[in-house]
Amino acid sequence: MQPINTLPIQQFLTQVKNADASKAREVKITIEQAKNLAFTLGIVMSRLQGDLEKLVLNSKNNKEEEVITVELNGGSDWK
Repeated sequence: MQPINTLPIQQFLTQVKNADASKAREVKITIEQAKNLAFTLGIVMSRLQGDLEKLVLNSKNNKEEEVITVELNGGSDWK
């Protein structure tokens, strides 16, 4: 599995942080930046969904049924 290039997300977060620090009312990004951010977020969300599915499937497959046997003899062995 290849690592995800999260640079577009990091750049956007930095831009928002800087805008907030300077009390800006809006953040503007180019269409290219928006596309890169959208594609990166899509990849991240897809990877997370796949990881979650693997986790759920593994937890279902690894469940072992525990068998408990109870024998009733009417209490004749009590001392």
